[in-house]
Amino acid sequence: MAAATPKARRPKIDPVDLAVALGQHPPTPEQAAVIAAPLGPTLVVAGAGAGKTETMAARVVWLVANGFVDPEAVLGLTFTRKAAQQLTSRIRKRLARLAGSDVLRALDPTGGVRSRILAGEPEVSTYHAYAGRLLSEHGLLLPIEPSATLLSETELWQVAHRVVSGWDSDLDTDKNPGSITETVLALSGQLAEHLVDPEQLLEAHTELDKLIHTLPAGPKQRGGPSKELLNYLDVQHKRIELLPLVARLGETLRREGALDFGSQMSLSARVAAEHPEVGQTERERFRVVLLDEYQDTGHAQRVLLSSLFGGGADGRLALTAVGDPMQSIYGWRGASAANLPRFATDFPLANGKPAPTLELLTSWRNPPEALELANLSSAPLRRRGVAVSTLRARPGAVAGDVRLALLGDVEQERQWVAEKIAGEYEAARAEDRPTPTAAVLIRRNADAAPLAEALRSKGLPVEVVGLGGLLHTPEVADVIAMLRVVADPLAGSAAVRLLTGARWQIGAKDLAALSQRSRELAISAGYGTAGAVTDAEALTSAVNDALPGENAEQAGLVDSISDPGPAERYSALGYTRINAIAAELASLRERIGQPLTELVAEVERVLGIGIEAGARTRVGVVGTAGREHLDAFADVVANYATRPTANLTGMLAFFAAAEQIEKGLTPGEVEVAPDRVQILTVHSAKGLEWEVVAIPHVSDGVFPSSTASGSWLGALAELPPSLRGDRAVDADSADGVPVLDLEELYNRKDLENAITAHKKALSNRRLDEDRRLFYVALTRTERALFISAHHWAESGSEPKGPSEFLDELHQMVTAENDPAEEDSHRAIGVVEEWAPAPEPDTENPLASTPRTAQWPPDPLGARRGAVEAGAASVLSALASLPNDSEETEEPEDDPENWASDVDVLLAEREARANARAEVILPAQLSVTQLVDLKADPDELAARLRRPLPYTPNPLARRGTAFHAWIERRFGATRLLDLDELPGAADTGAGPETDLVKLQDAFLRSPWANRSPIEVEVPFETSIAGTVLRGRIDAVFADPDGGWTVIDWKTGAEPSAANEDAVVMQLAAYRVAWAELMSARARSAGRNEQFPADKVRAAFHYVRSGRTIAPENLPDGEALARLIRTAGAQD
Repeated sequence: MAAATPKARRPKIDPVDLAVALGQHPPTPEQAAVIAAPLGPTLVVAGAGAGKTETMAARVVWLVANGFVDPEAVLGLTFTRKAAQQLTSRIRKRLARLAGSDVLRALDPTGGVRSRILAGEPEVSTYHAYAGRLLSEHGLLLPIEPSATLLSETELWQVAHRVVSGWDSDLDTDKNPGSITETVLALSGQLAEHLVDPEQLLEAHTELDKLIHTLPAGPKQRGGPSKELLNYLDVQHKRIELLPLVARLGETLRREGALDFGSQMSLSARVAAEHPEVGQTERERFRVVLLDEYQDTGHAQRVLLSSLFGGGADGRLALTAVGDPMQSIYGWRGASAANLPRFATDFPLANGKPAPTLELLTSWRNPPEALELANLSSAPLRRRGVAVSTLRARPGAVAGDVRLALLGDVEQERQWVAEKIAGEYEAARAEDRPTPTAAVLIRRNADAAPLAEALRSKGLPVEVVGLGGLLHTPEVADVIAMLRVVADPLAGSAAVRLLTGARWQIGAKDLAALSQRSRELAISAGYGTAGAVTDAEALTSAVNDALPGENAEQAGLVDSISDPGPAERYSALGYTRINAIAAELASLRERIGQPLTELVAEVERVLGIGIEAGARTRVGVVGTAGREHLDAFADVVANYATRPTANLTGMLAFFAAAEQIEKGLTPGEVEVAPDRVQILTVHSAKGLEWEVVAIPHVSDGVFPSSTASGSWLGALAELPPSLRGDRAVDADSADGVPVLDLEELYNRKDLENAITAHKKALSNRRLDEDRRLFYVALTRTERALFISAHHWAESGSEPKGPSEFLDELHQMVTAENDPAEEDSHRAIGVVEEWAPAPEPDTENPLASTPRTAQWPPDPLGARRGAVEAGAASVLSALASLPNDSEETEEPEDDPENWASDVDVLLAEREARANARAEVILPAQLSVTQLVDLKADPDELAARLRRPLPYTPNPLARRGTAFHAWIERRFGATRLLDLDELPGAADTGAGPETDLVKLQDAFLRSPWANRSPIEVEVPFETSIAGTVLRGRIDAVFADPDGGWTVIDWKTGAEPSAANEDAVVMQLAAYRVAWAELMSARARSAGRNEQFPADKVRAAFHYVRSGRTIAPENLPDGEALARLIRTAGAQD
């Protein structure tokens, strides 16, 4: 039984006072209400840009500061690793600041809360990672093997395709194995997501089947059921026929010890729902639970979380779910918009009442005009029952710039978008301020390329973000193309990509010559023998000629690259380049037996693609920006290489499958770029913000989309809504999936009407999700918002015109701008152009004009003139340099030009040595790191940025042994942390030093005859918001009531240049001991404060017998100044 609920404690400090004490902006009243919400379940509806992440972090700190919870009892769950890292970082920084603050000393004089802050950390992870952890700990209850391998989407597809291709029973279908595989996977995923057993699906259509065959004909109907009704029934039967394949797939995965992400979540939900002891364990472990982006959770996640933390089982569990029903846009991948409104009943209070709801409705991101448009666009959702108030602008918000346009055709619209953004760039340059962050948010991937072309025509830098997946990013696609050419001589498309790309630019005539050469190199045996076959010998000969054998070979472009034939067939430059490519291929084929990670790295080096990717980085930006996709690809290769059967051909097959199944794998995280216009889908833009946002193509049939996704009546992969966990019920019909109502039907006409109404309800639900998607797009802007549409597309005989979304905004903007309205106030926006609808029977002007394009495309495009002029200037400057024979003479014994390569490497080394990396100082530092911070901040930054293990040092181990001997001699033994091993920093000991000599030297010192009051004292103290950790070797009491802190040094004495840095160690020890003694006095009931000057500090160098006590040691303020100004240039 659960323990009795303890009496509620009153908080010691409110959120506003706590924020002020920690030097942060005080929260608004609505934020303070969330931060200080009572223990128990709470739903927080947080609108776009309302500061939910900051508020969640502030709630954790407030709960910890008031002693309601320890940091290690905090659980935070979100969807992406990036969001988890952001939440973790904010909580850690705030807790570290709290640990070192005066307010915590006043709230908790004993120091218990502070010690618990320093000892524990919250657990913040993704929902899937948390489900995986639950399965690893409790999976045997199902039973599921805890060590099951988690498959990616592509790996799962490969297993499923193997199952389908090897199916040996009857299956009545006209689809190919690939299509069946996709359907089986989708159906399996739906069953798992909604926790449906196959037996339930077997019976799901029986009522519909019965009605179709038994209901009488309706008015004006004759004969039996219509073909449409029978087709609906046929889909249900075919779906059931796939269940044996779904079962075989599950058996195969279990036999191979594998899981996919959907099964991982559904199995964790089952173990939580079926075994209450799992929830009891989790509730005892975590007393604060934060659920981020709750509107994007699916049914299995809802069951998992409510089984663990819901049901009113623990009224003192502080569970906070944060979400925005207006931003529920991932229904196509399993998210359920019904979960947010059902939270109050899934997680009731201990007395059974629904959980309370709080709101964060002040947008700190958007201008007032954008918010008015967003509220208008989402009004139909609120009218249909979505319980959320409208957003309001922050106090003192600056007016934004909203422009609407309806253009005659799509090409004019692209130019309008490009001109508006180019105008923003020009205005920034004219005012000598940085160019604005800018994004073009699209509904369809296909619109990205032509929009990018229009933007580039205005001289704007453009990045198309994450539309084609990781494998389709240009740099990764080039690496894969080279790998294919190396592995497969017939990889013609990959060869064409390399040949015609920006690097080699082989022209069409040279390509044709290579193609002709490949035909010449092919050994063909013909395709049969003409005439009659009259004897056995002739038959054998004919068969040998008709079937490929050992002497039948093909040749492709790759073969002709290696053997191009006579040079006169090609242009001179083309022939030179083809031979250079052949040399690269020969070099790479020699390395084909290398580990895959090394082979891929070698391909990247040969192509020089890493340099090209890095060159896209804005000058002055420190880090690896530009390499994100190459680094992500390297991770994919490394993961694949862990397979026991990993090889190059298998990896290329995996990539081929991933291009279709996962749309080319997930690219690197989308980041807002300050130096270019980014084009991305609205789905990818969620959670991001830009100064300037354009939303083009808000045209009829485009946004909202007219592409109808299949329903359960026509799609085999869709479950009947009656089985879905998020099906609509009377209380929340606006959010749940509509269920076909089969009550009170008296004839087939009634049934057909019911199905028509049901399909309309499903269509309206998809429209609602598009409306929420449009709301997300409108709330991405910080200042300027450009929304547009067109009449004529590039094809089609009917004009599109504005969609209902844009029509609504147009009506609002024109009404607000109407001077005839007496109560008209400031304009919401400006309608720049509104082209009239074309007359009936008007021909599409774009469809009648053939389009032309240059191939291969010029990689420089509009930049060619400027680039060539710059190159000419460089060549001219080089030619004008004085001719120094000693410098320009080529060494005769360096045919491979190694000297030039060495010069480049040395220059790169010097550049790296002089570079300063911007690294955020961690929330915790060891005393050794503090010394390094003073001595060489750049070296410390390099180690923090890329931590590497230190070289094993026998001298450091000898120092550790000496400290252990000292500890035993003084009769004290403590457990040591790995990073606090005494003597670990004594790397300067002379090579002749050994342990016996050190012991003898110490026994001759005056310290051998004194008794320390404490030895090996661990400490943690906060200085300038950074937790400083270390261990004091020994503390001796002085006659005047003070103390002397001693650090034993087994190494050499420091040089004069290092003295200033080394004394930082003693300064830290002195401050820490003074704080420790003050804390002990308070805990004993004495109001005593011991200043640092009561503590002396010294190094005792054992080998030389010298004790060095520096004068004027830095105080706490000096240490704080060192940390605050870390790495600042003098």
